[in-house]
Amino acid sequence: MRFVPQFTDGQEFPHPLGKVVCIGRNYADHAKELDNPVPTEPLLFIKPSTSVVDLTKPLDPPFSRGDVHYEVELALLVGETLTHATLDEAERAIVGIGLAMDLTLRDVQTKLKEKGHPWEIAKAFDGACPLSSFLPLSRVPNWNALAFTLEIDGEERQHGEGSDMIFAVPTLVAEMSRHFTLEPGDVILTGTPSGVGELVRGSSLRLTLTGGLEIETSVVE
Repeated sequence: MRFVPQFTDGQEFPHPLGKVVCIGRNYADHAKELDNPVPTEPLLFIKPSTSVVDLTKPLDPPFSRGDVHYEVELALLVGETLTHATLDEAERAIVGIGLAMDLTLRDVQTKLKEKGHPWEIAKAFDGACPLSSFLPLSRVPNWNALAFTLEIDGEERQHGEGSDMIFAVPTLVAEMSRHFTLEPGDVILTGTPSGVGELVRGSSLRLTLTGGLEIETSVVE
């Protein structure tokens, strides 16, 4: 069953889910923890709509393919068509904000990177993008004041703040629109802070976001 974007009050978004446009290494500390260079321009990639699942349901990634790593990220819901957008146009097009997990087959990704191959099979598999419902922007302070956390089995593993992003939200969305036309129903993932690690079977997860979003979920045994 396809994921249907909706707001935290239960109202469904009037457009189907589209593509998920992501950025890698948008937090300097995360780039450094994986021994990657800090980028001077956005490193973009796409997950298909078929990768998206409900974050509130138990996560069931393909553990048989090697280590699965968690990466929690702010997720933005696009409400207008954007092509070569200005910063103002990019900011106005965002109609909701939520949380997502950018699940990564790390062993697979490492081998692909060593060969200079694309990452898609490590990042875009079915279930690779658990996604929450979206807070309306009226519930959200300015981008720099946003903060989010991931706890696993009661221990905080990741904490991110909008002010720590290398590329701020309006800049990032505008840049994405230069390469890919963004349409209503598309989702943007804005990068993960440091603290990524292996997802373990049977773990309990709690995610929070400024504005009142709180999610509890788990990983299948």
